[in-house]
Amino acid sequence: MKQEIHPDYRKVVFMDTSTGFKFLSGSTRASEETTEWEDGNTYPLIKVEISSDSHPFYTGKQKLADAGGRVDRFKKKYNLK
Repeated sequence: MKQEIHPDYRKVVFMDTSTGFKFLSGSTRASEETTEWEDGNTYPLIKVEISSDSHPFYTGKQKLADAGGRVDRFKKKYNLK
């Protein structure tokens, strides 16, 4: 790798702003805000709107669309059996 062209990769804490859920991960993103993590170290804090804690797919609150009606309407429209 070429030197001095890649961003610094560091540990950061991501916080879901809708639920307050926090997790530690690696990122090249920087932040002015910091927070103290469970291990006693201080890490940059990145605020996100959606994480696995609040996303409907991961929480089981996602609503599935019924695609069966679409197929039936298509067949009826084009007189298919």
